[in-house]
Amino acid sequence: MPSLEALKQQIESTQDLRSVVKTMKTLAAASIRQYERAVESLANYNRTIEMGLQVLLQEQSMLNELPVSFNQRLGAIVFGTDQGLCGSFNEQIAKYAIEQLNQVSERSSERSIITMGSRVIPPLETAGLEIAQSFSMPTTLAGITAMVQVLLLQIEAWRSQQQIERVLLFYQQPHSNTAHAPCTVNLLPIDRQWLENLRKQTWSTRVLPIFTMEWSHLFAELIRHYLFVSLYRAFAESLASENASRLISMQVAEQNIEERLEAFNAAFQQQRQSIITEEILEILSGFEVLTQSDSRTIFQ
Repeated sequence: MPSLEALKQQIESTQDLRSVVKTMKTLAAASIRQYERAVESLANYNRTIEMGLQVLLQEQSMLNELPVSFNQRLGAIVFGTDQGLCGSFNEQIAKYAIEQLNQVSERSSERSIITMGSRVIPPLETAGLEIAQSFSMPTTLAGITAMVQVLLLQIEAWRSQQQIERVLLFYQQPHSNTAHAPCTVNLLPIDRQWLENLRKQTWSTRVLPIFTMEWSHLFAELIRHYLFVSLYRAFAESLASENASRLISMQVAEQNIEERLEAFNAAFQQQRQSIITEEILEILSGFEVLTQSDSRTIFQ
C-alpha cells in the first residue's frame, strides 16, 4: 500500500490535472461560440451574394450558356485537426470521406486530395488514399481568411493545370455544443438547380436593380465570393465541431479524474486512520506496561 506521503503527492498531481482539464473545457466552450458567431455572421454576406446572382440570372439565356463539365477528375478537401484530445474526430471524418470518395470515384488517378490538419492523414493513408498536399488548420478567425485564399488559389491551379472541375469538401458540421456529424459540400461545379431556383425567386421590390459591369465578369466575381463563403463556413464549422469533440473528451476526463481523486482521498484517509490507530495502540500498550510496572513496585 502506498505511503501517506506518496498518496498526498498523487492527490496533488491529480488536482493539478483537474485544473488543466477544467481550463481546457472553458477554452473549448469559448471557441465553439466564437466559431458559431463567425458562421452566423456569414448569413448576410451570403444573402447579398444570392441577391446579386438573382439579378444577373434574370437573363435566362445567360444561364443556359454556362459550361457543363463532363470531366471525371475531382479534387477533395478533407478537414481534420492538428491538435489532439478530441476523441475520434479525425477517424470519423476520414472514414466518411473514404466512403464518399469510393462512391464517386474508385480510381485514385482521377482524384487529388488535400487535407487540412496533420492528424487526419494517417487514417486516409491507411485506407490507401494518396494525399497530394496538406495544410495546417488555422487557429484564429483571421487565420481562416488567409487559408481560404490559399485554397482558392489551389482550386484555380486544379482547374487550369489538372482539368479538375469537380471539388468536394468533407468536414464535420456541428448540430449543438456537443453534437456534430460529417457532411459533404459540392463546391464545384456550381449547382445549376440552385441557380435556377434563385432566378425564379420574386424580387422584394417592384424595381429590379441594374448593373453596368459586363455580365460574365460580374457573375465570375459573385461566384468567387460564393466560393469564399462556402470555404470559410467549412473551416468555421469544422473548428466548432473539433472543439465540441474536445469538450466531450474533457468532460469524460474530468469525470474520470474526479473518480480517481475520490479513490485517492479515500485511500489517504484510510491510511491516515490506520497510522493514528497504530499510534493510539502503541500509547495504550506503553501505558499498560507502565501500569503493570507500577503495580509490581507497590506490591513489592
